[in-house]
Amino acid sequence: MPDSASPIGIFDSGIGGLTVLREIARALPAEDLLYFGDTARVPYGIKSPPTIIAFSEQNCRFLLRRAPKLLVVACNTASAAALPHLRETFDVPILGVVEPGARAAVAATRNRRVGIIGTEATIRSRAYLDCIRALDPGIALIDRACPLFVPLVEEGRDCDDPIVRLAAKEYLRPLIEFGVDTVVLGCTHYPLLKDALRGVLGRAVGIVDSAEETARATGETLDRLGLRRTGAASAVYRYYVTDNPLRFASVGSRIMGNIVEHVERVDPAAVARDE
Repeated sequence: MPDSASPIGIFDSGIGGLTVLREIARALPAEDLLYFGDTARVPYGIKSPPTIIAFSEQNCRFLLRRAPKLLVVACNTASAAALPHLRETFDVPILGVVEPGARAAVAATRNRRVGIIGTEATIRSRAYLDCIRALDPGIALIDRACPLFVPLVEEGRDCDDPIVRLAAKEYLRPLIEFGVDTVVLGCTHYPLLKDALRGVLGRAVGIVDSAEETARATGETLDRLGLRRTGAASAVYRYYVTDNPLRFASVGSRIMGNIVEHVERVDPAAVARDE
């Protein structure tokens, strides 16, 4: 059985989930962290729900062989499509990123007009709409799929890239016309484009990054289960990817603000076979 010294497992379709890992590392500096990025099969957002569920289950099985005490689905697409299935399948606490982000949006909005941007699969699932409406049915909502953002981030393009700025203007126009005062980043890749998004939305519109809320929920869950690691032990971070560890380390180092080490490539076919 896992104890407080066991690591936290985190997975995403690619590098975007590092925004969640970064916030968990800040909030819980004593915790060992395992990260699995399915970089050979990214993006998940254009795939069908059965495929997303199958990939997510495989990712969980890979991490569970390393005996984590908690799993974090650091992918909005997987959280929206697969979280109930994963919780039914595995006997370990599993957190997603949709519920924390929805709660933060409800708390943040002043004019009760909220926009959600995400992958095609996340928007199609209506997960954020349903969660926010369950919390406050009086909030007016608008959502928009932004399918170019994930591949742009995975390519290492930043907020100054003209393609990023052009895509942001196109995707965010309906939200601005709707009069939102709060926008939920419904994909863990999107915080890496936050400056470009803010440049289009303006300073008056709040941006909700579910990574911070997910880190808070992770700490609360560990406390509730008596599994928070304490003491002065130096935390260890290990990264597993299904393609191109050198590129992951390069882009990941920019995201994390320090050198990303201990990146290991795993065969995606072996992950699919649960080996």
